[in-house]
Order: sequence, then C-alpha cells, then structure tokens
Amino acid sequence: MEHNLITEGKFTYLEQGEGTPIIILHGLMGGLSNFDAVTNFFSQKGYKVVIPELPVYTMPLAKTGVKSFAKYLNEFITMRGFEQVILLGNSMGGHVGLYHTKNYPERVKALIITGSSGLYESAMGESYPKRGDYGYIKKKAEDVFFDPNCATKEIVDEVYDTVNNRNKLLKTLAIAKSAIRHNMAQDLPEMNTPTCIIWGKQDKVTPPEVAEDFNKLLPDSDLFWIDECGHAAMMEKPDAFNIILQDWLKDRDF
Repeated sequence: MEHNLITEGKFTYLEQGEGTPIIILHGLMGGLSNFDAVTNFFSQKGYKVVIPELPVYTMPLAKTGVKSFAKYLNEFITMRGFEQVILLGNSMGGHVGLYHTKNYPERVKALIITGSSGLYESAMGESYPKRGDYGYIKKKAEDVFFDPNCATKEIVDEVYDTVNNRNKLLKTLAIAKSAIRHNMAQDLPEMNTPTCIIWGKQDKVTPPEVAEDFNKLLPDSDLFWIDECGHAAMMEKPDAFNIILQDWLKDRDF
C-alpha cells in the first residue's frame, strides 16, 4: 500500500477517512504499513484513522523514550485540533498510548493495546552482541510471529539495518531502558479510560500473562484473545483483529 504522508512542521503522518479520530501508535521496529489492514477497514467505517510517525530515531538521545513520545503525541493531537481521540498502540506504541492516557486522560476517549510493553517485555537486548549475524536477526524477527513466514525479507532487512546502525542502535537501547523505567503497574489502577486489550495467544515478546495482568490492573478493560497469533495481531490476523475491535467500539458506543 502506498502512503501519501502529510508533513506539518515537525510532524509527519498518514490520515485516511472521516469521523471519530483513531490515532495509531506503531512499535519500535514497526512502521505505518503494519497497520494497512486496520487503516483500510476503519477509515471506511466512520473513523478518521491517523498514524503519526513517532520520532524514534530523530529525537535527541537524552530525550528518546516513552515520556517524550507521549508528550510529542499530545502536541500532535493539539496541532490537529482533536478534542478527544481513540488511541491504538502495538508494542512500544501501546506503552506510549498508556503513558499519554495517564498524563492526559481528558483527551483519550478509549484506548486499545495489543502486544503492549509497559509491564514486561522480552527485549532484543541479548541479540545485540550478534547484531552482525543475519541469521540470528532473522530468527528474532520470526519469533515476533506465530507463523514465521510473516517475517518477510523486507522486515528482516529493516531490523538488521536498524541494529547495525550505531545511531539507531543507541536510540533503540535508550527506548528499551525507558520502557523498563516507566513501568505502569502502579499507574494502571488509577486509569479509568475504557481499554480494549487484544492479544495473540502465542505472543513470545509480551506473553499472554502480560495481557492478563493488564486486564486485572486496569479498572475498565476487556481482554480478547486471537489464537495462532504472535506479537503483532493487527498484521498476522488482521481480519480477526478488525472484527474484535469493531464489535468492542460498537458495544462501547464509540
């Protein structure tokens, strides 16, 4: 899918459809294309789907982390003139969504998290000493999915290039440390925003018990499972993901 990106000031983003804004937050190694199926589906169902590019590799190293990304997101929402939004985040994007919701609850109508960090994550840290080993990086990329064939050569090449780029590697490590530092366990019980948790039953990065913990700690959450699915449900099982989310939004009158 070709993306016609819009640039306004420091923000670059994709926008499609009209209606209630759903802002999608991509993961650390994930791009806008990870959400093509979600974008196409919901932009035709009465929603304006917006995907800002998070400044993962462009923010100064000292500021690179979950807290700064959440502030960046709030500035983006203000720039676009949205009063209230629905946030949808995968992996690190889920963590940014959670942190933003904690700090700016009045701006978030609903939150959807899938394979989110924030409580626990099996980071790729141990792989960095072998970052020159393409086969090892390929295996790590395949572990993100239940079906290893989902880790296309394009995805593997992108991860390999990232971990072999010194600047990107330093930023990646900074974000991983930031994610651990900003553990949300004590914050979640105070967060009353309606939250939809959609999780792959075979997620190896953020295992199923992480989803169960999110569901226990959040006061107003619903947990849905997708079988034969790993860490990126919206990519691996897009039809199931979209139906679950559509039904939840309808039930909650969003």
